[in-house]
Amino acid sequence: MESTHLLSGSKKRVKIHPHTVTAKYATHTPYSPQPGIHTHFPQPGDDGYDDAPSFEDFGSFLEETSDKKQLTDSRRWPRTLFGSRDKERDTPLKPQAAGGGGDGGEGGAGAAKGSGKGVGEQLASFGEASVSASRLTWVGLLGAALAHGCLIVLTRLASERFSLGPLFLLLVRSIVQLLSVAVPLQRGENPFGPEGYRLRLLCYGIAYSLSLCCAYSSLTFVSPGDATTTWRLATTALSAILAFLLLEERLGLADGITIAAGLCGLGLVLLPAADVAESDSPTDPVVFWRSAFGWSLSALAGLWMALALVGYRSLKERVGVGTALFTVSWTGCLLAPASLALLQEGWSWPSGAPAWGLVLGLAACSVAAFLGMTHALTRLHPALVSASQSLEVPVAMLLQLAVLPAVPAAPEVVGNTMVVLSVGWLVAMKLLPSRGGGRRQREEYEEILDSPIK
Repeated sequence: MESTHLLSGSKKRVKIHPHTVTAKYATHTPYSPQPGIHTHFPQPGDDGYDDAPSFEDFGSFLEETSDKKQLTDSRRWPRTLFGSRDKERDTPLKPQAAGGGGDGGEGGAGAAKGSGKGVGEQLASFGEASVSASRLTWVGLLGAALAHGCLIVLTRLASERFSLGPLFLLLVRSIVQLLSVAVPLQRGENPFGPEGYRLRLLCYGIAYSLSLCCAYSSLTFVSPGDATTTWRLATTALSAILAFLLLEERLGLADGITIAAGLCGLGLVLLPAADVAESDSPTDPVVFWRSAFGWSLSALAGLWMALALVGYRSLKERVGVGTALFTVSWTGCLLAPASLALLQEGWSWPSGAPAWGLVLGLAACSVAAFLGMTHALTRLHPALVSASQSLEVPVAMLLQLAVLPAVPAAPEVVGNTMVVLSVGWLVAMKLLPSRGGGRRQREEYEEILDSPIK
């Protein structure tokens, strides 16, 4: 295309390529460069000259290579997530003529603004894949909550019927979990984490193991139900705060309200029974301070667990679940004996097959709970993961009613009901599709298609 410039009455012929611009000037007067300035425009036949398409051919070239054409062509034969476009492969693309750029652009725009059946099917396929992955994630989370509830009951049975200390159970559990080193070794990964992230992985393992040590140590001073409820309440609240402060991850309004309702339910579970609240007998100072120490350990365990959840959330792209399990295991093998020596808890080995079976069952439940919860951290907010694990409290209450007959108090029943409802509502919000969600995604998709900037 030739255009006449107002400056010096020169004519310029421009050829444009995506990576090269070639200009040839034809002036009425001989061109004389200024002293000290060396300017050269390559001519046909010179080195560096690229025979790029001119403006006349550039319309068809742009239409052939634009993202808009690729997107509109994909709508003729919708692409599925796991399928293939066999029909499109069998039909070769027909090259357009040099002057057909305008028609192709109008046709592409018309297809982009058409019925949108291909876009709808594409969004449906991606939506179904996302919902399927979310379903697996939430199934794993609910399974982890069930395993955590079994852990509470098994720990109480081991303590009451077989006289096994909680910290000893934690040590045996950590030793059994050392077998998880086979997972990173099989994948050819370093079991101590990738280079450059080992210190952060070590801090994650120490925080997780310290949380378990504090939680299991608190069982010596307070009841397992109170210790677990306090631990979960502190973990959920602190993980939401730390994720915002350290990772700048925020919760939605609906998620925040649901989590707050679950925390209120846990608070009702922690209310003392009526006979204890109305008793006028003086409290023994030793019993009071023992209980206070146990409650403090439970809250501290929640803080360490919140740090661990946020820490793994920041490492999710670099550290696999198997490597994380091995890190937690070997750090637990170091910190559990130290806690045993610090609290002077005696060693008590299992005697008989039932005791060993209970210990192995406890280890299996702990592995299942860890895998479900850690895998969910790769997709969900740490506070959502911890809030879903609050389901362990009502699960433990139901299992204790079946194994250890005890009548729950009214606040405990109401609180557990609130926890179940909050977790159920949270799962329903994440999995059930909304009516306006698909329409909004489709409008945003078509807005991208119509935009001149891709």
